[in-house]
Amino acid sequence: MTKSELIRRLSDRYPELAQRRIFDRIVQAVFEEISRALEQGDRVELRGFGAFSVKQRDPRIGRNPRTGDAVAVASKRVPYFKTGKLLRERLNSKAAD
Repeated sequence: MTKSELIRRLSDRYPELAQRRIFDRIVQAVFEEISRALEQGDRVELRGFGAFSVKQRDPRIGRNPRTGDAVAVASKRVPYFKTGKLLRERLNSKAAD
């Protein structure tokens, strides 16, 4: 699902609330706040859904897939998402059907 599809579904589901551009602002604000928290090194937890955090990857020696030459890869911070218990249970109950 893309961001525009999410906005469309929200506006279809709640037509009494507002115009589609309001949902665009709401979705954008949520994504901005999650991004801002991760930039600061904070963890964002949405109960029942999951948690976003940042992990530090150590520097390492990688390989150029084209030439096979060794390449130094710098350390970096990467986003990480861990699903919540309720989401895992919901996904697994659907898979069993």
